[in-house]
Amino acid sequence: MPSVLIHGADEGVTLSASAAKRLVEKGNGDAALLYIALLRRHGTVPPRSLAGELRWEKSRIESAEGVLRELGLLVPADLPEPADEKPEYQRSDIVEKLEGSEEFRQLTSQVERKLGKKLTTPDIAVLLGLSDYVGLPSDVIFLLVCHCTERITRRYGEGRRPTLRQIEKEGYAWARRGLDTQEAASAYLKKYAERQGTFPAYMRALGLGDRPPVPSEEKYLSAWQEMGFPPESVALAHDKTVLKCHELKWPYCNGILKRWHEAGLHTVEEIEQRDRPAPKRPAETETDNAWMKKFIQQRGKES
Repeated sequence: MPSVLIHGADEGVTLSASAAKRLVEKGNGDAALLYIALLRRHGTVPPRSLAGELRWEKSRIESAEGVLRELGLLVPADLPEPADEKPEYQRSDIVEKLEGSEEFRQLTSQVERKLGKKLTTPDIAVLLGLSDYVGLPSDVIFLLVCHCTERITRRYGEGRRPTLRQIEKEGYAWARRGLDTQEAASAYLKKYAERQGTFPAYMRALGLGDRPPVPSEEKYLSAWQEMGFPPESVALAHDKTVLKCHELKWPYCNGILKRWHEAGLHTVEEIEQRDRPAPKRPAETETDNAWMKKFIQQRGKES
């Protein structure tokens, strides 16, 4: 008995001839299945968020995702801000996830212990979004929560904890940076800690004492460090800013440092060498001396 293709009544999925050719030639069934699943969602979700729907382990979906990137069928995309576009999870979605995933139950329990409070339904919905929509693994989400907690405690003192909204926003930032594995997140946190240790020297160079920088100030300091400026060069830019503006104006100071960076000048020695007047050539010096001698003689005759 011949087989027939059954067409459902629901919305179809369109697969281009070019994409179909690449998938068939590659011969990777997982990649093809993941691509179809992404098409069903119109490409609006990260691949790793489909692990539950496909009933795949993390390693399997990561492998299929890698094949799609290799074939040029998947490119990194910026996630929107949490407030712009994110799924609305119902209580039934959360109950289903908690009942069906031991890993997610453990994550929720660990986050409650870390934050010292019982998570509400909206709180758990944030964790679900970071997992299913953003595609962050549970171990990365817990590192994220620990990072946000330490940052808030350092800034405001013991007893203060981040809100789930703050954790969610930072989670989206991590996803944009590609911090979706424990290795990548740990490397970022190590670099972040090193950078935090240098901030006091930069704050003193700006005449701001020993207080910790606020988030907007951190962005400037981090950018200047990445450009390669030591605190001494930032102090020089600060002096020029105050001389011009009569106070510290962060954008103006940033403009000075960006111009130096574009000119390849980063150390105080390099900057001062550029600003130092070039020495006069011997011929110019002799001409100046002759003119001065003649001027003195002329003044003597007049007197």
